[in-house]
Amino acid sequence: MAGRRPDTIATALPGLRRVILRFAPYLRPHRAVLAGATGALIGATLMRLLEPWPLKFVIDRVVPSSVAGGGGSGVAAIDGLDPMTLLALCASGLVAVIALRAVFQYLATIGFAIVGNRVLTDVRGALFRHMQGLSLAFHSRARTGDLTTRLIGDVGMLKEIMVTAALPLVANALVLVGMLGVMLWLDWQLALIALIPLPLLWFGSVRVGRKIQTVSRKQRKLEGDMAATAAEAMAGMRTVQALAIEDRAAQSFDGANRKSLQDGVKAKRLAAGLERGVDLLVALATALVLYFGALQVLRGRITPGDLIVFITYLKATFRPIRSYAKYTARLAKASAAGERVVELLDELPDIRDTPEARPAPDLRGEVAFEAAAFSYGRGAPVLGPITVHVAPGTRVALTGPSGAGKSTLSGLMLRLYDPTAGRVLFDGTDIRDFTVESLRLQTSLVPQETLLFRATLAENIALGAGRAVTRAEIEDAARRANAHDFIVALQDGYDTQVAERGATLSAGQRQRIAIARAVLRRSPILILDEPTTGLDGANEAAVEDAIWRLAKGRTTFCVTHDLGLAAQADRILYLDGGKLVEDGSHAELVARNGAYARLWRIQTNGMEAYHAFTG
Repeated sequence: MAGRRPDTIATALPGLRRVILRFAPYLRPHRAVLAGATGALIGATLMRLLEPWPLKFVIDRVVPSSVAGGGGSGVAAIDGLDPMTLLALCASGLVAVIALRAVFQYLATIGFAIVGNRVLTDVRGALFRHMQGLSLAFHSRARTGDLTTRLIGDVGMLKEIMVTAALPLVANALVLVGMLGVMLWLDWQLALIALIPLPLLWFGSVRVGRKIQTVSRKQRKLEGDMAATAAEAMAGMRTVQALAIEDRAAQSFDGANRKSLQDGVKAKRLAAGLERGVDLLVALATALVLYFGALQVLRGRITPGDLIVFITYLKATFRPIRSYAKYTARLAKASAAGERVVELLDELPDIRDTPEARPAPDLRGEVAFEAAAFSYGRGAPVLGPITVHVAPGTRVALTGPSGAGKSTLSGLMLRLYDPTAGRVLFDGTDIRDFTVESLRLQTSLVPQETLLFRATLAENIALGAGRAVTRAEIEDAARRANAHDFIVALQDGYDTQVAERGATLSAGQRQRIAIARAVLRRSPILILDEPTTGLDGANEAAVEDAIWRLAKGRTTFCVTHDLGLAAQADRILYLDGGKLVEDGSHAELVARNGAYARLWRIQTNGMEAYHAFTG
C-alpha cells in the first residue's frame, strides 16, 4: 500500500525474502550441520545472558552497600555464602561463562560457514548448469561479462555475506529477544523507558536500508556492465589494437567505472550516517535508564547490581540495531546480488523437454522438414515454410547468400531453436518428442569456429564423445580427421596443453580437431557449418578430405558458401531469403541455369582468374 512505512527487514530489503526462499531448498541436505550451528548459537546467547550476573552478585553481596540493605542479593543460596567464597565463585564463574560463550560462538560461526559455503557452492554449480541450458536466443541478448559477474561475483558476495553479516545479525536478534525478556522481568517500567528510542532506531535503519539497497542494486548492474565491456575488449584485443581504438574501449569502461564509484561512495555515506544516528539514540536510551534506574536504586526498588545488569543488557540489547546499521550496506549488496542470481535461475529455457519426451532410439538418419518455419519474436519469418525429405546417408549441401537461413535450418535439427510453425522429423518422429540431450547425442556438429578448452589435445578430441574412449580410439579418430601427423609433430604430442580458445593452433588444425571429435561421436546425422571458411589451400584440402571421409554412411548437412565443396554433395538445397529456391544435384542445378548456376559461374570464373593471376 502506498505510504506504508517499512516495519520489517523484508519490506526494507524486498529482495531478501525472495532470495532466502529461493535458496531454502539447497539447505535441506545440510540440516544436521545447520541444527548444530543453531544450537551453538542459542548456547552462546544463553551465556551472554548470564555474563553480567557474577558482577551483580559481587556488587550486591561482596561490596558493602547501604542501599542494598547490608549487601543482600535477594537470592537465599547466594546470601548464605561467605563473601570471599562468593567472590571466588563469581570470578571463576565469569571466566567459565565467557569461555563457554567463546566456544559456542566458534562452533556456530564454523557451522554456519560450512553450511553457507556448501549451499552457495551448490547454487553456483546449479546456476552454471542452468545457464548452459538456456537457449541461444537468451545468450544472444545477454552479455557474457555480466553473466560471468553473476556466476562468480554475485554468488561470491552471497557466500561472504552469509557469514560476515547474516550470522551476527541472527545472533544479535536472539540476544535482543532474550535480554528484553530479562529486562522486563527485572523492572518492566524501566524496560519500557529503555525501549523509547527503539521505534526511531528501527524506522531509520529500515528507511536508509531501502535506499542503500537501491544504490547497491544499481552498483551491481554497473559492475556487470563493466565486466561485459572488459570481456568484449579482451576477447577482441587483436581487433581493438589493429583499429587503434584502445582509447574508445577505455572510455567506455571508465564511464561505468566512475558511476560505480559514485554509487559506492553514496552507499558508504548512507551507512555511515545511519551508524552515527544509532549511536546518538543508544546514548539517549542509556542516559534515560541511568537516570531513572538510579532513582529506583535510591528508593530501594532495585539493587545496584540490578542496575548494572540492566545497563549491561541495555548495551547488548541495542547491539542488533547497531549491527543492522553496520551491516545494512552489506545486506543490501547481498540482496541485490541475490536478486540477480535468482533472476537468472528463474529464466526459463525456450528449449526444454516436454513432459511426454522420451529418449531417442538409435536413429537411421532420415530427416524431414514439414512446412517448417522460424521467426524471432513477432517479426517476419527468417526461414520457411520449408518442406524437404532427406533419405538416410544422403550428403546435402546447404548454400545460398548470407542471411538466407542456412544456419537457422541446421539449428532447427539440433533444437537450438524450435520451429515457430511446422515440424522437423527424424526417422518419422517429431524431434520435440525426444529428450533434448538424447536428440543431440544423435547428431555431430563441426562448427565454423571450433571451441577448444584448456586441456590436452587428447582430452579435447574425446570431449563430446558421449562415452568413455581409449587413447587408441582418439588416435584413430585423429588419423581419419587428418590431424594425427601435426599432433605427433608437437613436443608433447597428444598430451600438448591447448592455450585458451586454441590460440596456439592454426584454423585448419582446430577444424581437424573438431572433425576428430565428430568421428568419435558416431552419430547418424552430421552437420558441418562452413567447415572450410578462412583456410589456405593445403589446410582446405586436408579438411575437405577428412569431411567426406567422416560423412560416409551418415546423413550429412554441409552449410557452405564454397560451391566447390557443395558440388561434391549428393544433393544441394539453395536457399535465398529464408525460402528453398532450388533443390537437386550439382549437375541438375547447373543445367537449370538458375540462381545456383549463376553463382557457380561467378565463383568458377573468379577462381580461374585467380589462378591465372598467380601463375
